Amino acid sequence: MTSYLKTTVLLAGLTALFVGMGYLLGGQGGMMIAFVMALGMNLFTYWNSGSMVLSMYGAQEVDATSAPQFYGIVQQLAQRAALPMPRVYVIHSGQPNAFATGRNPENAAVAATTGLFDRLSAEEIAGVMAHELAHVKNRDTLIMTVTATIAGAISMLANFGMFFGGSSSNDERGGNPLGFVGSLLMMIVAPFAAMIVQMAVSRTREYEADRIGAEICGRPDWLATALVRIHEGVAHTVEPHAEANPATAHLFIVNPLHGRSFDSLFSTHPAVENRVARLHAMSGYAPQPSGPWGGARRSPWG
Repeated sequence: MTSYLKTTVLLAGLTALFVGMGYLLGGQGGMMIAFVMALGMNLFTYWNSGSMVLSMYGAQEVDATSAPQFYGIVQQLAQRAALPMPRVYVIHSGQPNAFATGRNPENAAVAATTGLFDRLSAEEIAGVMAHELAHVKNRDTLIMTVTATIAGAISMLANFGMFFGGSSSNDERGGNPLGFVGSLLMMIVAPFAAMIVQMAVSRTREYEADRIGAEICGRPDWLATALVRIHEGVAHTVEPHAEANPATAHLFIVNPLHGRSFDSLFSTHPAVENRVARLHAMSGYAPQPSGPWGGARRSPWG
């Protein structure tokens, strides 16, 4: 199954779960109420998600004058990817990481932390930003915004059902057709299932962004090396904004939350070693016994 088809199936499953939640809560009337709520929430996040996330992390916009090397890397990569030039931001954080946001390529933004500049070479930064531009090219930022919004709405409905319950009758006005069993499923199983689907969508998009990002920069090994260095940096550096807002973890190239980087149903990202192995397979790169990350080379990105 291709990553695009898998993402479509997962999103369809999440949507069906949300509709089912509305039905369990209030029958056909509950489904309609849930649909209207979801529509309003998605419209709001569609227009405001990018600015909200950037503000949350205190990101500062830069240009060719204030950050010439970083801006130049993004500019060259955007040209190679045939994308409009995104807005470029810097986040003052010691943790090396980066993310992309925006509802479409015309309104996209990419952001990187100062910790990324401190730990990575220009080549590795190019690999990271190519990955983020791949997210923009694939419109993953919109997909993940919709996924997170629906998952959040499911949790909200579960809380509502826990406090108010659903009607046990199944009359013309609707109501919970499964009674207590339906309420129990709504309160416990549905949010858990929504979380798993959200994580699966995110992991699928990360593998695809790695592949396309490697094609954009032309060097899969640059991104592979960068992922290892970022993973090591995240393990030793806490990002307070991310810890306070775990719902944004899926945006970053490497999970910024401590203790959540393993490849399981509960992780927003695939394991770094799995991603690196795929990138090595793309380039036919074979690590040497002394270690795969030495021997940095200069490049046009510097």
